[in-house]
Amino acid sequence: MVKRNGDRKGTYSKVFRYNPVASHEKQPTQVEVVGSFTNWQPIPLVRNPQDRTWQVSVDSIEGNKTHHYMLLVDGKPHVDKMCDGYVAPHGEIESRYAITTARGPRLFLLFAQTK
Repeated sequence: MVKRNGDRKGTYSKVFRYNPVASHEKQPTQVEVVGSFTNWQPIPLVRNPQDRTWQVSVDSIEGNKTHHYMLLVDGKPHVDKMCDGYVAPHGEIESRYAITTARGPRLFLLFAQTK
């Protein structure tokens, strides 16, 4: 755990993955993750040409906190089956990235827990 400014929250690392092969989708040209832990600035995932999957490790995510995020595939919000849950968007920025579900617009949850 890394301490910041004397607090005990620490930081968390998370690997985000996207597999278009498993979802039987065409290969995208760009995959990104955006969320409260990136100040809503997209971070690109890197494509592995051997298995055609995409991934990125995001470090220094504030720990012991719930974050909101979205995967963007070719600039459009996309379902992340590995998310920790769903949440209604809060505010204009989050609403921009929400997907439509039967319960209304939703973003994904990341429970960033540190030990």
